[in-house]
Amino acid sequence: MSILLSCQKVFSSFIDIIYPPRCHICQSFLADDYNNNGTRPICQDCLNNFSGIESPFCPVCGTPFESMEEEDHLCEACLRKRPFYDIIAAPYLYEGGIMEAIHLLKYAGKTHLVESLGPLLASFALEKLDMTDGCLIMPVPLHPKRLRERGFNQSLLLARVLATLLDVELDFLSLRRIRYTQPQTGLKTDERRKNVSRAFELTEKIKWKGKTVILVDDVATTGNTLNECARVLKRAGCAKVFCLVLARASGF
Repeated sequence: MSILLSCQKVFSSFIDIIYPPRCHICQSFLADDYNNNGTRPICQDCLNNFSGIESPFCPVCGTPFESMEEEDHLCEACLRKRPFYDIIAAPYLYEGGIMEAIHLLKYAGKTHLVESLGPLLASFALEKLDMTDGCLIMPVPLHPKRLRERGFNQSLLLARVLATLLDVELDFLSLRRIRYTQPQTGLKTDERRKNVSRAFELTEKIKWKGKTVILVDDVATTGNTLNECARVLKRAGCAKVFCLVLARASGF
């Protein structure tokens, strides 16, 4: 086995000489910035352009606050009505480099980006989420029509990477989107909530009692889609629903 691994490393190094590795985002050649295990082919300049979320923010929905003088506290929306999910956790603000990367993945079909973004999200999950034995990773599903239009579900691609790296079971069949909805982009807050209302269903509801689910998506804006998924999961008996996303939009 060690001989095989050595041969693989030699072959990989040979390929890198012929086809020097490039940053998955800006396409610049990678040298010292390159992680030789191939899990993070993103240059340091692009990583530096990812805006991390820092306190203060709402500990439930993850919305960042403008003032830097306060401690973390519940936002007005969560005070008025707690969402069905337990938390939304995101490592980055939806701006700059991470927004560009997500757009390339989602709208330009650059699915190889999950090889770079997935490990970043996995590292964040290990640090921020309480992953108990028996928890499940579940992607936010696309409607079959949308899946045919796009050709892939970016949330499922991310969830596959996470499940492998975190050694957690992946379930991408039980939660289904049963109603075709228009894109949330461009809709007002109330319109977004109505747009995804009753759009999801869960199969085999009896098996979810007491489960902890990590619900994976690429971006959270108002959080309405994640909350509607969480509503279905909680009503089926899930004990906890942690929403894990790459980026959190502010200003909603």
